[in-house]
Amino acid sequence: MTARSPLLGFIVRISLLTSLTALSIDTMLPALPAIGESLHVDNSNNLQLIITLVFLGMFFGELLFGPLSDSLGRKKALTVGIIIYCVGTVVAMTATTLNMLLIGRIIQGVGVSGPKIISRAMIRDQFEGQHMARVFSFIMTVFIVIPMIAPILGQYIILIAGWRSIFFLFLAIAIISYIWIMLKQPETLAPSDRRPIKIGLLLKTTVRVLKNPQVLSYGTTAGLTFAVLLLYLSTCQAIFEQIYNKAQEFPLYMALLATGFGIATLLNSKLVMKYGMFQLCIGAALGLVVLGMVSLLGVINGGPSFTTFIIGCYVLMFCVGLLFPNLSAMAMQPLGKVAGLGASLISAISSVVALPISIIVGRFFDNTLLHLSLAILICAAISLIFLYLAKRSKMEMVEPVV
Repeated sequence: MTARSPLLGFIVRISLLTSLTALSIDTMLPALPAIGESLHVDNSNNLQLIITLVFLGMFFGELLFGPLSDSLGRKKALTVGIIIYCVGTVVAMTATTLNMLLIGRIIQGVGVSGPKIISRAMIRDQFEGQHMARVFSFIMTVFIVIPMIAPILGQYIILIAGWRSIFFLFLAIAIISYIWIMLKQPETLAPSDRRPIKIGLLLKTTVRVLKNPQVLSYGTTAGLTFAVLLLYLSTCQAIFEQIYNKAQEFPLYMALLATGFGIATLLNSKLVMKYGMFQLCIGAALGLVVLGMVSLLGVINGGPSFTTFIIGCYVLMFCVGLLFPNLSAMAMQPLGKVAGLGASLISAISSVVALPISIIVGRFFDNTLLHLSLAILICAAISLIFLYLAKRSKMEMVEPVV
């Protein structure tokens, strides 16, 4: 058996590790106009790819790091991920064209998926059920500090040293978090539970995971939720600047809105023990349906005021903050001994659903909130269907093929 680390230290270490994902996204948001000017980008909608293509890289990385961590152990697989992330960071930092920058961002995405997947697997190695959802919530509560400060931090770095200097911050956080994990975090996957990578057995186990109705339904719901969040993140800078003329205040408003996510995850750690994961997901999805309808009516009637828009964004972040930890925990629950591979496949399902929606819909941004309103309404309504299907299915543990 592997040793379980003290809960507080575990939460802080894993939170710092997983913060690389949010840091790599949110710190770049205020940099998009400067990057467009520096690299002579003609179509401003192309700058959305600086955000979304990180997740394309994560899709491929997520397929790699689950099996790798099940074979090598969590900490060795983490080493591979951090190295790839640092390589991608250097490529992006030295880019002289948008295409080169995008290649670096894809490599960053591949690398950062290692910490993302491995942290989930470490949690599943040590916790189950509602206790696992509670730990997810605690970690996301700590993790939310990054989206609150990252846009402000990014803006100050740009003003002082230019947008390329942001990538030095990425390198520093990656190296510091990696060293801390290596020194303080015990390995959570015992050698007896590790499985060598055998393509045939891996494919058969993958089929078992994907055939599990709860994994598929909750993973798809997470993807629909992620699609809305990713669309919001990739277009929010343009919305603030082009619709509401709030470019300078953008980082401060992003920090304010991030508290909605943080409050939701903090409350979730308490509410989940009383109401359960499923009921909270139903309530949050219904909240998004109502938000989408109200927002769409506002667009039809000439566009919501800035105050109404901010309130709507806060509701969006709150509902997403309830959905993510509970969907992650419910999707991971049937996985047991295939937690690493399972975490990879759940993230891959989420990315396959989210990326096409966010990239395609984002291209139709036309200086209105129509694209975002429709995405919230449709994705939330479909999410309710998948939640219902998951509820009707029977819980079946997924066993690895040996």
